Amino acid sequence: MHVPEQRRLKSLYFDYEVFPFVPPPELAGEARRHPVAIVGAGPVGLEVALELARYGVASVVIEAGNTVSEGSRAVCLARRSMEIMQQLGLDQRFLEKGLPWTGGRSFYRDEVVFNLDMPHDDDDRFHPMTNLQQCYIEQYMLDRIADSDLIDVRFASKVIEIENGSDGARLRVDTPDGDYWLDADWVVAADGARSAMRKLMGLRLTGDSYEGRFVIADIQIALDHPIERRAFFDPPWNPGNTVLFHKQPDDIWRVDYRLPDDETEEEALQEATIRKRIQQHLDMLEIDLPWELDWYSIYSANTLTLERYVHGRVCFAGDAAHLLPIFGVRGLNTGWIDANNLGWKLAFVANGWSSDALLDSYSDERVAAAREICEEAAKSTRFMTPPTRGYTLMRDATLSLSLSEEFPKNLLHWRTSRPQDYVDSRLNAAVDDDASFVAGPRVGAPLANVRLAPQRMGDNSDAFLLDYLGAGFNLICFVDAGGLAADVAAAIDRLGAGPLPVTCLLVAAADTAHAGAGVIADPQRRVFAKYGADPGTVYLIRPDGHVCGRWRRPTAAQLQDAVQRAAVAREREAVR
Repeated sequence: MHVPEQRRLKSLYFDYEVFPFVPPPELAGEARRHPVAIVGAGPVGLEVALELARYGVASVVIEAGNTVSEGSRAVCLARRSMEIMQQLGLDQRFLEKGLPWTGGRSFYRDEVVFNLDMPHDDDDRFHPMTNLQQCYIEQYMLDRIADSDLIDVRFASKVIEIENGSDGARLRVDTPDGDYWLDADWVVAADGARSAMRKLMGLRLTGDSYEGRFVIADIQIALDHPIERRAFFDPPWNPGNTVLFHKQPDDIWRVDYRLPDDETEEEALQEATIRKRIQQHLDMLEIDLPWELDWYSIYSANTLTLERYVHGRVCFAGDAAHLLPIFGVRGLNTGWIDANNLGWKLAFVANGWSSDALLDSYSDERVAAAREICEEAAKSTRFMTPPTRGYTLMRDATLSLSLSEEFPKNLLHWRTSRPQDYVDSRLNAAVDDDASFVAGPRVGAPLANVRLAPQRMGDNSDAFLLDYLGAGFNLICFVDAGGLAADVAAAIDRLGAGPLPVTCLLVAAADTAHAGAGVIADPQRRVFAKYGADPGTVYLIRPDGHVCGRWRRPTAAQLQDAVQRAAVAREREAVR
């Protein structure tokens, strides 16, 4: 029987709840078949459950543990992640606790050699990065899930066997009360870096693993320093290695430092050794304040991915699908984009709106994204933890030159997490006018946000374009006083009457209205300009916020065919 440890984790700032095991109906012999079973109640698995619930799809989440993740772990949330969380109704909770930031500094010994300033302007609702410990992230997501009747989270439940069939999957689940079989139409494996699902199915990650290892520690210290990420190369107390220092909520500071090559994990994780090294770092910064150690762990850098993310009735996401270096805050942020991509597609298939082939596009898009990230992240990883003497010499030469020259400094860029463009996606419109646009997000790119003018007398200006997106497909139509062309309006009405969720947003340069459509006033034509639009322009947006077609003046047939193509609709009539 699987019985996780029942002790309550200790923390200087977070109250860890031990979630009780609740015997499921299957243990009493009740036969049930679930639309989706999700293995893993980390941030990626919980997001998939919330994405499915947006479309009315029920799921059961199987989690081997009985509490949220210990320690800060995935602490940095990128802007795109916050936009995804906004669609799930979690952004305000994250913002109330999180710490936003826009840049950082890199030091070589005791001199600043690089300043990172991430783009941020008035059109961005969220900062480039927001720091929030993973324990808070998971707790807030679980609180949100508690309000849903569509999500059943089962703690202290470990998957120990799988039968992957042609029309569903069976999971054998071990619990404190014995084991049972759980039947599901689809399974999502989101059980992290040491994925049991990956092992049970005999799947292997491919790519590169790096020998450099880092200790990661959280300390509590009342330190009034800027909210920025600081990287220290070749500090006196850790010569030849790298240290990262970063602020989190509750006066918690993250310290990451690379180990000497000849030191074992056992030696590195001695608490006395960790305390000594943290104190050496604080001494280097001339910080003479009391501090306490909250949590610590160890990690190594990898650039690994599965070759495919969909295997029969099992879809992999997050660290179960790929292992990425944390440099550039790619882990959780990439996993959430996986879940955002997978969630709507799995929901469309589960609801019978789309064929199973839609999930092939999930694998194609996210495997390509992971490979792109691996290639990019490898550059940062080789700089942070040089794998050979040659790379060490190159890094040291770059750092040394950066003290007096400008040209090497771009090599110190952290290449932070960013969303990938699905330029070659099979879901993109077959015929559109993308090549004719000189501004605006191209086909395959995520939407660009825009701060809107007050929509009525007395409104404040804290409204943005992405606030108006509905669940499902969105058509953003740019109009003047004449409104929509008659054939386009009729096509939109037909789309809205079909089974697929389709929202029409009118961006109006003048007062206008259309039945069933939201209207965004744009009297200064700021949205028009940012999207390179004229009256008559239409953007088709996928449920995960990526553009899959844009036209100067589309025909009704072009819109209908593009929605069908993007949804991989079961029948042509499904969207007419």
